[in-house]
Amino acid sequence: MVLYDRDQSLKLLKIMENTTLFENFTTHDFSSNVSVSEIPRPSTTDILLRFEPYSVYIDRIVSPIWYIIGLFGNPISAKVWLGRKSRKNSSAIYLGLLAIVHMFQLIIHFLFVELTYTWDIPTNDKPVLCETLNVLSIIPQYLAPLLVLGFTVERYIAVCHPFKKETFCTVRRAIIVIACFTALSVGFACVQADLWHYYPDYKKCFAKTENQEFQTIWTAITEIMFFLVVPLCVLMFNILVIREIKRITSHGPAVSAGGSQTSTVTLLTVSFYFICTLLPASVVYAIQNEMPNGKMKNLQSLELIATDPVWLSFFTYIAIRKVVEEICLSNSACYFFIYYITGKYYRQQVNSFLGIDKCCRKFSDKDSTLSSEKTKYSLVSTNGNGMHATQI
Repeated sequence: MVLYDRDQSLKLLKIMENTTLFENFTTHDFSSNVSVSEIPRPSTTDILLRFEPYSVYIDRIVSPIWYIIGLFGNPISAKVWLGRKSRKNSSAIYLGLLAIVHMFQLIIHFLFVELTYTWDIPTNDKPVLCETLNVLSIIPQYLAPLLVLGFTVERYIAVCHPFKKETFCTVRRAIIVIACFTALSVGFACVQADLWHYYPDYKKCFAKTENQEFQTIWTAITEIMFFLVVPLCVLMFNILVIREIKRITSHGPAVSAGGSQTSTVTLLTVSFYFICTLLPASVVYAIQNEMPNGKMKNLQSLELIATDPVWLSFFTYIAIRKVVEEICLSNSACYFFIYYITGKYYRQQVNSFLGIDKCCRKFSDKDSTLSSEKTKYSLVSTNGNGMHATQI
């Protein structure tokens, strides 16, 4: 999902271009050579704080939580799945790289979106950095869904076509598929460099106002491909896997033909969590073109915008979308909990890595020693002759 999409940036640009948050100034055309850099202009954060402050507050409170969780859990996940023992399994290769991609996505989200659009600390308002950060921000957004699709298809082959598992579910094939997915994601993301531009007059990075028809078509194609078709494919393969597991378990032990039940549960849970967090965001972004513009004459002042119900509905939409975006962002942070709860091997490795096993063993040994000392001698009653210590 494009973190800060073209349509929203254009609407906010119109407001920044024409409104008078600090003082009156006239409309400026990008084709004009007149410099307006000296004119104070409201930033995106200023505009949102003025009309829909909750969208900013949600971002400032919730996003740091996902950063903390993700920057703690994703490196651990990468270490476990790409460890010497785990990486012999092709699905572990997908999960390990997915953790790295999610960690990269959280870092870029913090530098590109959080600082720029939430805390009003511009990081992309530079001539080259504008295009570069837009490209880097979209690569993990394209690659993560493809990786989920990759291990979902692998699990489908392992469960529904077990005799083909040795041919298609290999580490070598997984690496080749991942390389192709990465090249595809980078190729599609590079187009973003041509869709965004740094405007010196405004000292801001915005989507280009020219070639809007191409931008609209390209954005629609990529959004549908990566954020609608891919999740629906993942859902379809998961349904087929569940149906096959149900068929197998109805005739025998609850172990799938494609491997342990635990690993299947882990991958299915990851897939469904991916779908539940991404599809709502896809729906919200799909309806953004249906959000009408307010009266353009009302852009001449913030007071007129405040009384325009159409513009106010646009800002309400931004607030709703911000909630959905935060839910979607959790997808890059919370897989650690799914792995830990559903995967025994992952849980053992994490406990060992964090020293939890040693701590538990220490307390267990201590409790065992105390229990042994307590039960070594017990007091029992004998024929009214008093209490005697009898060794167990």
